[in-house]
Amino acid sequence: MSKVTMKLDALTCPSCMTKIEGALSKKDGVQNVKVLFNASKVKAEFDDSTVSAEDLANVVTDLGYAVQSSKVKAL
Repeated sequence: MSKVTMKLDALTCPSCMTKIEGALSKKDGVQNVKVLFNASKVKAEFDDSTVSAEDLANVVTDLGYAVQSSKVKAL
């Protein structure tokens, strides 16, 4: 199990938060997702044998949001 924190370009509305959380939650292996609207960050816990942090970043960019940086930590 791992945890990723992604710093995004500024989120402009609360519906962005819901959109990102929903899309990441649907990925196999994702256990928990939280978007911090004011900090423009996404935190997710995931099974790294099923999905990678890069896969999760790709989901976010496919939604139209730029990932500035990401940090992965093993749990």
